[in-house]
Amino acid sequence: MAVKTPAVSPLSDSPLETKLNPLSLNTGIAPATMSSTDNSLRVLVWNVWQAGNNVDQGPEKILTIINEVKPDIVLLQESYDINGERPRIGEWLAGQLKWQQHQGESTHLCVLTPLNIETTFFHHAWHGVGAKIRDSKGRELLAWSIWIDYRAYITYALRENPAITDEELLDLERVGSNRLNQATAIIEHLRESGQLEADIPLLVGGDWNCPSHLDWTVDTTRVYKRRRALPLPVSLAMSSAGFTDTFRLLHPNPVQHPGFTWSPMFRFKGEGEGQVDQCFDRIDRLYLKNPATPKDGLTLQPTSAHVLPLVWEDENMATVDREFPSDHAAVVIDLVWTPPLNTLN
Repeated sequence: MAVKTPAVSPLSDSPLETKLNPLSLNTGIAPATMSSTDNSLRVLVWNVWQAGNNVDQGPEKILTIINEVKPDIVLLQESYDINGERPRIGEWLAGQLKWQQHQGESTHLCVLTPLNIETTFFHHAWHGVGAKIRDSKGRELLAWSIWIDYRAYITYALRENPAITDEELLDLERVGSNRLNQATAIIEHLRESGQLEADIPLLVGGDWNCPSHLDWTVDTTRVYKRRRALPLPVSLAMSSAGFTDTFRLLHPNPVQHPGFTWSPMFRFKGEGEGQVDQCFDRIDRLYLKNPATPKDGLTLQPTSAHVLPLVWEDENMATVDREFPSDHAAVVIDLVWTPPLNTLN
């Protein structure tokens, strides 16, 4: 896909003009921004792979995609310093877009929005930063960007050892990595801070580095080589805490709508006779918890869910030449402000 990158100096501090050349990513997503007459909210969850530094003009490409998608909230992971003399990518993006951002002490996580950030929160430099956000109608919500341990990825373990037992796979989640402990700590932080039972919606999105129990099902074991029907503990912990997986709520069949976010860039590992296929999973997710008694009588209800890019680039293309600048797909969730529905907590 031949794509023009924005005509901007890599060291420019001035905001980019709005007439960017759009990326040919076949996003298929109509712009949806919150306004005084609009009840919609678009959330983009995206691990931008080391601030886009691994791809030529990666930060500019990230900016162009954000301009194309037009989200109201962006939850970034791997929001590191941009190579050269520019700051962390969240801060740089906020300057270019004239938005607000919260990254705080974290070198890794960022909440970015054109809406008003009222209050900021900090859990852990690597595992959670959040913000209380207010729109032009005074509607408020809580939004957190999170990341948890990448080690002992169970799909790789199953690839390397097809004979591994179910219990051994579950142990990789429980004790072979820190994922469950870190996810539990995030939940406990939200509970202790009162946010888990707040009277406004709570969004928690990011790179979970593990699949969901809603994806590893009997049906998907019949389709994919590296699947088991397992009670995966991280996603179950989120469900037990009252969270809803927004993508899977809208696309309940993981065979028809897998929603893979790992990895549109790396589709095989190794070379020659040692080459093996990549393991595909939906490891980037947005969770929603609505209040039992909502402030102003409003909750958020998901209405559509997409994963970008819709069309993957040639797997043999050099990494530096990629137009989609991350090894993670981006998750785009549209929601609407509405009175409570019985179908969603």
